[in-house]
Amino acid sequence: MTSFLSSLRKIPPAVVYLAIPIVGTAAFSWPFWIDTKGNAGHSADAWIWAALVSALAVGAVALELKRASMTAAGIAILGVLASMTGLLRIVDLPGGGSGMFFLLILAAAALGPRCGVLLAFAAMAAGGVITGGVGPWLPFQMLALAVVGAFAGLLGNLTSHLRPRAETMVLGFYGFIAAFAYGLVINLWDWPLRESSGSDIAFNSSLGFADTVGTYWRFYTATSLAWDGAGAIANSIIIVSVGTPVLLALRRVQHRISPSVYFVETTADATVTP
Repeated sequence: MTSFLSSLRKIPPAVVYLAIPIVGTAAFSWPFWIDTKGNAGHSADAWIWAALVSALAVGAVALELKRASMTAAGIAILGVLASMTGLLRIVDLPGGGSGMFFLLILAAAALGPRCGVLLAFAAMAAGGVITGGVGPWLPFQMLALAVVGAFAGLLGNLTSHLRPRAETMVLGFYGFIAAFAYGLVINLWDWPLRESSGSDIAFNSSLGFADTVGTYWRFYTATSLAWDGAGAIANSIIIVSVGTPVLLALRRVQHRISPSVYFVETTADATVTP
């Protein structure tokens, strides 16, 4: 048992983070390949994806702490940010946007892609509890938002050398794009379960790949494009308006919670012979 635990400690956290997109791809794509009769609204499998997402999140945090690549203070900061971001889910912006996206994007840009993924998981789970939005759709929302957080963190690594105002403008543009990307992904959580031969925007398993993509695009433009467009504009306006001071504050926090390594020079004790 001891050797098993010690071997677990040697697993790099990156392995867990790489498993997240694999789980996400499987969760969203399996209804395209397997018969979904009797599984309306993912009623039969949502608990599996929820368990896997929870296990990956807990495993990532545990490995980060074991390998000292994340400090206890960092976990505490993530908890505070997750609570704030989840609480912002109750803020409905004009046109249907959500208030949680701007803080997630800024925090992920400041703290990095790994923190962006963990923050997305925790924030969406907290938001679901706060708003009463806990259901079979929640693990899919967590996975889709994790994509937004991960790419925001990667973008933040590239833009950290820019002046704060310029970086905020870049993140504002990302917030605009992220709203559409999130909408395109999250609609896939139940679209293939709505198969109907009487509609030209419903999933049809007899169609080829190109026709399926075209059908989904018609479905998306008819049901979500305007909604996501309003959210995209709201994301950009909020990030550009308040992003600079928030980003600067978060970067100061990032420097405080990052693990520090100190190199101590040692000298051998001199041996004195009589």
